[in-house]
Amino acid sequence: MPRSSQTYQLSRPPVIVGYGSAGGRKEKEGPLGRFFDHTCEDDTFQQSSWEMAETSMQQMALESALKRAKLEAQQLDFLLAGDLLNQCISSAFAARWAGVPYLGLYGACSTMGESLALASLLLSGGWGHHAAAMTSSHFCSAERQYRTPLEYGCQRPPTAQWTATAAGAVVLSSQGEKGPVVSAVTIGKVMDKGIKDPANMGAAMAPAAYETLRAHFRDTGRSPADYDLILTGDLGQLGWEIVSDFFSRDGCPLSNYNDCGLLLFEREAQDVHCGGSGCGCSAAVLTTMVLPGLQSGRWKRVLFCPTGALLSPVSTMQGESIPGICHAIVLEGGAS
Repeated sequence: MPRSSQTYQLSRPPVIVGYGSAGGRKEKEGPLGRFFDHTCEDDTFQQSSWEMAETSMQQMALESALKRAKLEAQQLDFLLAGDLLNQCISSAFAARWAGVPYLGLYGACSTMGESLALASLLLSGGWGHHAAAMTSSHFCSAERQYRTPLEYGCQRPPTAQWTATAAGAVVLSSQGEKGPVVSAVTIGKVMDKGIKDPANMGAAMAPAAYETLRAHFRDTGRSPADYDLILTGDLGQLGWEIVSDFFSRDGCPLSNYNDCGLLLFEREAQDVHCGGSGCGCSAAVLTTMVLPGLQSGRWKRVLFCPTGALLSPVSTMQGESIPGICHAIVLEGGAS
């Protein structure tokens, strides 16, 4: 498994054999709504709390991914999952239902990238045959934990983003006849440029995305033109503009660059201000748009780069700045 600084080139690339998604009403009303496997009109998913609704979304997404993979849950060697809630309870409760070996992760909104990277490294290294990577977020549970109770009716500034009520799951196999493969992963470093506003996540995470992308291009010797699509996780409009500006100043404009936070919702029509965010944002775009696009031949090589803001309510109240993280996953092939 050759490594160059932060990037691992996978000599035995694992195959993505299944994927699944679940989303709430607002996500259903967005541009990708018709591609979700499961949606719910009231965002409770017939559960008694927002937190258990999030667990239900993960279960639905994993069931759909396993169905596409033609596998049973018991055939998984690893389940790698995480979310935004304290102690990652949504993922732990979903793992309780799945009944398979579980590794709980916290990478904030970069968790889809972190789980994909670690699952790919495990399988490529010969430590298992099948693994699942999964994450979720829920607007109501995240707002209650990180900002203010919904009943408070706090006004959102223009830089704010809308936490996606969504979940995504991907099943990988060490062997497979067809499907997109994970050919390389770049593990990001924590970056902190002093942003303290929890309603301006895009600006807080953009430096991490920029540094991870630079590291990936340096390590692999590739340029942005070597990818059909470069996709960050949830920088939103402001963060996307910052990263685009950084690369333009470097003399390397990103003409094929977009952000999941700008794809999941109609930004103005759905009043999400700077765009979507949350673990479920990049997970939903991956499983409703990117992987189907690779399978259909729309793209041949995608650089998928989920981003995360590593803050907590305690750190925010104590006046700490917001560290950011970004991991880059190279997805290739898959066309039938």
